Amino acid sequence: MTTAGAPRAPTVLVIGGFLSSPPVYGPFRERLLERGVRHVEVAQIWTPDWLLSVRRGGGPIATRAAKALLRAVEVADGLPLLIIGHSSGGVAARVLTATEPYEGRRFAGARRVGAIVSLGSPHVNAREGVRNRWKGSGTATFANQHVPGPFWAPRVGYLSVASRWLAARSEGERDGREQAARRFYERTLPPPHAPIIEGDGLIPVEAALLPGARQLVLDDAAHAPGAGHPWYGSDDVIDEWWQSALETWQDALAARAEAATVDPAI
Repeated sequence: MTTAGAPRAPTVLVIGGFLSSPPVYGPFRERLLERGVRHVEVAQIWTPDWLLSVRRGGGPIATRAAKALLRAVEVADGLPLLIIGHSSGGVAARVLTATEPYEGRRFAGARRVGAIVSLGSPHVNAREGVRNRWKGSGTATFANQHVPGPFWAPRVGYLSVASRWLAARSEGERDGREQAARRFYERTLPPPHAPIIEGDGLIPVEAALLPGARQLVLDDAAHAPGAGHPWYGSDDVIDEWWQSALETWQDALAARAEAATVDPAI
């Protein structure tokens, strides 16, 4: 439950998804500021960085995200951050809280993070076990081994947001969009696959819901901008999850306050 004393506005760190670049999140940033956020820092992860991660792994991606975290902390007025990770960015956010080294880099950022909100993030990724696949996809395996579920709760809040916008059948008459979605869903989820899989057009609901976290499934949000349909960061869609995100962050701050005199570990 959120405490009656309203805390100050959060500073938000946005970590984008695979193959994205910071300008993609410009309108999203403005929409968050319109909702009273103190400051929005967008991690400087560019499309070429993602392409390099295909061969070299996700370490440099996580490092860029960590640098953005430190920049955001500088303007956060002493409060832990609210991280919004879109797609692969939601998994990278979890990696930033691990105390074990990830590809030779140790981040241990949990004490700086008040909440992690993931939007269509592949917390389950069956492709990680396939040889010669995208090496950077191993972030989910690492996160699920070392910071599984809501690992730092209640002092870090977790909200995973999914969408059932596009249901894809295994058989029958399907248009091109449904066929493409079905391929993505089956690559993400381990078999056996259900006759109908719901998702946001790229990530199935089952993969996007972090076990043990606060969960929210939207009815009509596409995975990313450019799909010709409102996505998680569209103006009306933000209002479907933003209040839950804010409450998740506030509840974590309240839990820290209650535990501060007993265990100030993070």
